[in-house]
Order: sequence, then C-alpha cells, then structure tokens
Amino acid sequence: MNPSDEAIRQAQQILRKYLPVTRLLPAIKIGGDKQCAAYFKLECELPTGSFKPRGALYALSINMARRPIREVTASSTGNHGAAVAYAAKLLGIKATIFLPENPNPVKRARIAILGATIVERGMGDLSAAFQEAKAYSQKAGVYFLNDATDSDLPAGPATIAWEILDALPSTNVIYVPMGDTALIRGVAAAAKQRSPKISIVGVQAENAPSYFLSWKKGQAVETATCNTIADGLATRIPETPNVQAIRELVDDVCLVSDEQMLQAIRHLLFEEHIVAEPAGAAATAALMQSKDVTRKNVAVLVTGANVAPDVLRRAVNMEG
Repeated sequence: MNPSDEAIRQAQQILRKYLPVTRLLPAIKIGGDKQCAAYFKLECELPTGSFKPRGALYALSINMARRPIREVTASSTGNHGAAVAYAAKLLGIKATIFLPENPNPVKRARIAILGATIVERGMGDLSAAFQEAKAYSQKAGVYFLNDATDSDLPAGPATIAWEILDALPSTNVIYVPMGDTALIRGVAAAAKQRSPKISIVGVQAENAPSYFLSWKKGQAVETATCNTIADGLATRIPETPNVQAIRELVDDVCLVSDEQMLQAIRHLLFEEHIVAEPAGAAATAALMQSKDVTRKNVAVLVTGANVAPDVLRRAVNMEG
C-alpha cells in the first residue's frame, strides 16, 4: 500500500506534464507565535482547488496504460470527485462521480463544470455513494478509482513530500490532514524514505475521529457519525490496511474542533490571504494549537480551497 521510490519518481514524471510545483510559503505570524520556522505548502492552488489531482491523474494515467478503460468512477464528498473528473477530461474518457446528497455546492459545481455525470446517493457520509459507485463499476471497461483503497493513488500525493524536502531539506515536522489516509500514507512514506527522522503529524476532525481512534488502538474503529464541517475529513469506516500503514508511518495524530478549523480559515484569509476550506485548514489549526514545535522547521499542508460560502461567512464573522 505504501508507494515505492520508483512509483513516486514515475508519478513526478507524469504529473510534471499537467501540474506545477506548488509554493512553500513562509508562515511568518504563526512561526513567530510558536517560535519555529513554519511554512505553508499551498496544495490549494492546484487545478480544482485541492491536492487531489496528484493522485487521480497518476492513478488514471498508469491504469489506462495497463488496460482499456472507457469510463472512470469515484465516490467522493467533492474534491476527489473533481480531481477524477479533471483527470478524465485531460485524458479523454468519461467520468461518473457519486456524491452524498446535498454536497458542498462549490465542489459539486467544479465537478459539473468538468463535464462529469453526477449521481447523489445517501445523506451524511459516503457509505451509500460508495456502494452505488462500486456496483456501477462492475461493468466492463469501468475503473473505480477509490481514494481510500487504490494501491496506485498514494504515489501522486507522495510527490508533495519530495517537493517540500527539495525546497527545505531541513524540515523536521510535516502536518497532514487525515481523511481516508491516501494523502498521509503517500506523504509519510515519501518523506521517511528521504529523511527517516522526520516527524509526520496527522490531523483529524474531532467530530470524525475514526482513524485517530484506530491509530491509537491499532485496529479499525468505526464511529456512528462523522458530523463535521470538514467534509474532506468526514470518514466513518476505516480500512484495516490503511490503519496498519498509518501505525507504521505516522508519528502522532491530533484532533481539531470545527471551531478551531474556522479560526484557522479566518487566520489564513486575513493574515496570509489564503482561502482554505475546513479540511484544507485543519493542519494549520493543529499547528496553531501545538506546544512542541519550538526551533523546528515545520511544513503545514493547506490542502483545499473549496469552502462553501456559509462556512466562509462563519469564519469571517468569528471574533479574532
């Protein structure tokens, strides 16, 4: 499940054709407050407004080279779906994206603009959309690009770690949002191959802590709900292989509340002029709460900018 050096190099070569190297921007105010050298890795600046095209483009490209694929499918709360739709449009095939009902309107609009067929199923979490996508994808020539379980996909986001370490070889800590874990598995595997002593900190939503609980216990722990404003972190049912991987790769996992993510959105907007959605701001929220980064070089992933208007208004109207 963890990407090899060879797979990450292949991902870099493929992604260079389509995506820029994202900026590593000094986080001067937070760094000063925490007495560390902090940097934002701006994945929110990629096409579709999130880091997700890295994995979708890489996985779809290499699978199309292996076998005939006429259609790609995905179940998603939004960003992965938009990335799959973007990859499908670039590579010239059809995409069908399965979303929960009443999804983030900004993310749904991105998928629609990219020309994918949209199917909405179920409320609250991805369970119903996932089951529908899985059943639909049994047809010949259909590739179900499932974010949580696809074995190729993590090599795409793994390239983020190499970009960070190319720009800042002395990085001590990387804060990574943790939803279905494809991102953190890729980043952690790539970072530790280059710098074995680096610390990887996963960040989950307090109201969707399934992988946090699983990481602590050493086995998959489901939660009854995952009601968080961070739809990108709203994972309720962990995959056992992913739990095993993060136990091996991730040094610490912390939880942030919805209010802390809103505060981080507000900080990023007003202090850094960066637009972030709740999941995209989760790592920033974690650093803002951290007490043990003094004199360290810290990279913080800002993973998505697709914030719903009502959430952005809530963040803006909070007290500073």
